[in-house]
Amino acid sequence: MRIVGGRFRGKKILLPEDKRIRPTSDRSREALFNILAHDREMRRNEASLPQDARVLDIFAGTGAFGLEALSRGAAHVTFIDNHAASLALIKKNVAAFGAARQADILNRDGAKPGQVGEPYNLVLLDPPYREGLVTPCLQNLQRGNWLAPEAVIVIEMAAKEAFDIPEGFTEVKERRYGAARLIFLKLAA
Repeated sequence: MRIVGGRFRGKKILLPEDKRIRPTSDRSREALFNILAHDREMRRNEASLPQDARVLDIFAGTGAFGLEALSRGAAHVTFIDNHAASLALIKKNVAAFGAARQADILNRDGAKPGQVGEPYNLVLLDPPYREGLVTPCLQNLQRGNWLAPEAVIVIEMAAKEAFDIPEGFTEVKERRYGAARLIFLKLAA
């Protein structure tokens, strides 16, 4: 697996030895970031995402989503995971990319992240498939003030997994890529 665009383009991402983590395919990541960069509905203050954004990568696994965002111009990324091996892997990847000054790595439950100091413009949410973690995560992000008013939330989930958009959010678009689908949300007006 490699970074597909930006200043780290082509750089390898370290992967776990076991199959516990399900990394997002290069093709899906490229499609996601192309939508963020070029779709008018994803723009914030006339800038394309993730340019200069504060990014939150939840259920970060390898950190691939957040590292791709940094590669494409994000100002800062906070990685959240609560699995010791994932946290160690994220730390190694962040160090290998020389991105420690632009990153925070938090050992927290992605579905219950707690409170935050400064909100995020872009949230990349990639929980384990079919475990019902998306809705509680979104509700807790909203309650904990993690989301800036113009925040875009991108969820990766199984293509056939049931999902009802929680109150307070609006679906902007949805795309399917093989066994996965990407759902783009914003806070409801």
